[in-house]
Amino acid sequence: MKIEKPKLTLQLLESEPTYTLDSKIEYKDRLFEHMTLDMLEVSKASFENVVFRHVTILESSLEHCEFTDVRFEHCDFSNVNLQNTFMHRTEWANCKLVGTDFSGSRWQNVSILQSICDYSNFRFTHLKQVEYLECSMIGADFAYLKLQKIAFGACRLDQVTFTGTPMKGLDLSDSEFDALFLTLEDLAGCAIAPHQAATFAGLMGLIIK
Repeated sequence: MKIEKPKLTLQLLESEPTYTLDSKIEYKDRLFEHMTLDMLEVSKASFENVVFRHVTILESSLEHCEFTDVRFEHCDFSNVNLQNTFMHRTEWANCKLVGTDFSGSRWQNVSILQSICDYSNFRFTHLKQVEYLECSMIGADFAYLKLQKIAFGACRLDQVTFTGTPMKGLDLSDSEFDALFLTLEDLAGCAIAPHQAATFAGLMGLIIK
């Protein structure tokens, strides 16, 4: 699966001291780096040709924001409310997204790379051309999703919820998990490795001796 990477024009990026982000503002050609922001209540802001580098956001909400051609590097957005956001050609690399709420969002051409996404919430999101590579996703919620070309590569998926999400075409064979929350109907058409089959035996009422 080919993911379109952020089309960043790095020579245009301007770095300025930033102490807050505001609603309904267009942030373009910007570099945000080495900063910690907290108690933000931002809505309907847009970010285009932007890099966030070593940025930590605490106890904040960024609902209904749009991110196009954006890269996050070594950022911590744990427990941030990012509900109903739109992301296109966006990349998260080596980030911490523990408990981050992305529910109700629309993503297209998004990569999450070598990041910690434990207990993150993707419920009711629309994911198209999205990849998670070498991520920890323990306890993440992928319930009731529309999946169009989504990939998990070498991820830790233990205790992830897929209930209500048709998994046809999804390949979990090189990811690790001891248990998943789903139904047999959800699992139909999903590719798994032979050693993972025992994990789903209980759904079929089988006893393996």
